[in-house]
Amino acid sequence: MGDRLINEGLKYAFLLLWFAGNIAYFLRVFFLYENSAKYHYIRLLIGPGVSVAKACGACLNLNSMLILLPVCRNLISFFRGSVETNKYCCRRSVRRLLDKNLSFHKRLAYMIVILSITHCIAHFFNFQYLYDAQVGSAEGSLERYLSDLDDDGSDTWINPVRPPPITLYGLGVIEQGLRRVAGWSGVIITVALLLMFTSATEFIRRSYFETFWITHHLFVIYYGFLLVHGTEGVIRSQSNTDIHDPVYCENISVKDWNFDPKCMTSPTFVKGSAASYKWVTGPLVLYFIERLIRFIRSHQTVTITKVVRHPSRVFELRMKKKGFKMQSGQYIFLKCPSLSHLQWHPFTLTSSPDEDFFSVHIRTAGDWTTSLSIACGATSKEPIAAGDLPRVAVDGPFGTASIDIFKYQVGICVAAGIGVTPFASILKSIWYQIREGDEELKLRKVYFFWVCPDTNAFEWFSELLKKLEIEMAEQGRSDFLNYNIYLSRGWSTTQAKNIYLLEEDNKDAITGLRQKTHYGRPVWDSIFKQIASDNPGVNAGVFFCGPSALSHVLHKNSNLHSSITRDGCRFFYNKENF
Repeated sequence: MGDRLINEGLKYAFLLLWFAGNIAYFLRVFFLYENSAKYHYIRLLIGPGVSVAKACGACLNLNSMLILLPVCRNLISFFRGSVETNKYCCRRSVRRLLDKNLSFHKRLAYMIVILSITHCIAHFFNFQYLYDAQVGSAEGSLERYLSDLDDDGSDTWINPVRPPPITLYGLGVIEQGLRRVAGWSGVIITVALLLMFTSATEFIRRSYFETFWITHHLFVIYYGFLLVHGTEGVIRSQSNTDIHDPVYCENISVKDWNFDPKCMTSPTFVKGSAASYKWVTGPLVLYFIERLIRFIRSHQTVTITKVVRHPSRVFELRMKKKGFKMQSGQYIFLKCPSLSHLQWHPFTLTSSPDEDFFSVHIRTAGDWTTSLSIACGATSKEPIAAGDLPRVAVDGPFGTASIDIFKYQVGICVAAGIGVTPFASILKSIWYQIREGDEELKLRKVYFFWVCPDTNAFEWFSELLKKLEIEMAEQGRSDFLNYNIYLSRGWSTTQAKNIYLLEEDNKDAITGLRQKTHYGRPVWDSIFKQIASDNPGVNAGVFFCGPSALSHVLHKNSNLHSSITRDGCRFFYNKENF
């Protein structure tokens, strides 16, 4: 229970630290612009909008710095490996925190969008007030005086709206804003950000992956124009507050300034300095190194040794690559240059580290996977000669939560549909270790639950389960793996009749396994209670790959049924993130 509390506490402490850091930095910059005398005259023209805009801009720099780090896959894998060999406490907690990298990336994206919208709205009002000061301020007023600065050819202006402004159809504010580097670069940044954000929805990612992949590379545009956004320094500060007190002089008529020692020297203004490069240069260099590593890997030779056709539009690619080392549950990114030089697709490795090849199972569910299956001959009657198979590039492998299953005494693997692929590698690897009598194997029991929407999804993976079932029975280890397959829907009337007729048979009517298929959805509350009862005093790792709705249910039950006593069962929830 203590470890679980540390895990949850560390996660929320990290998020709280990030959120509190944003609030603290926002307030620091906001009150700097609100209280500093050097920004007094710009506040006079604009109001508090300048403080809001600059505070949002500062936090945008902070979050734009952070958002690249969670998607540096090699960096995450390096830290995960470093934590793995660390002998100090909280190793599991830190690894689980690193496994939340994509969740944190999404939270950062939400924060950047909110800050960007607020920043844009604030600056729109700011330019409106600057425009009104240039167009509508009365002669002799302080606003008129400040707006007229620079008319003598000097560079001490404070109002960036220059005469004669356009007044037709209210386009003056937009035209004046787009004259400035900050204006047109801000439009480009915002458009790039919104395209990246809107195309990253789950529907787009799953149904139109290429759209998601291409639009996400607009980050190059985003960061490129972010670096130039503040170079013109449109928001200016007063540089001579020591001889011209703006707070005092505001209350003195401009025409009387020449007679007052505190005001007779005209205020001078200097442009603000760009700050974005200070924040994002480091992460951009790290990400460049990350992409360089991926580029080098993409040009290493990968040999497809075998293409295996499986039922239900699934085919298996078996490959070899010099120096390739993997762990169970890891994933790779796969590219086929003959189909696309841009598209990289993630696939879980389904082979075991003990095998002399690495493999992925691919279900044809879109244009790219369909084209790849055709190119590899998975749809043809005759296999394609090895020399005619397409060239593929592999990036990885990368670690996920599933590789931690070997650190628990009890492993609970839950898959939904095609989410079963990570567990193919894990179950194979577990069996190889049992067969070789690995004394360092900590696992004593594995529970495997597979929830499928239709009978077709069973076919290719049930072949592996059959093999494991037979071999474990021969070794007298039938009790090691407890597997349960659930068919949530999709059986026909004919199948229902067949199931009923073969109910007394030794093998299941659908899978052909000895363990009978369950019909409907699992009752997770009862399942967790039973597992906790059967495994007192142990740490049980719960590993899930599938939709978020079921993930919430499993996470809730893991927390609910974890014991607070040393003699009880403690559940640790882990979810696959790609």
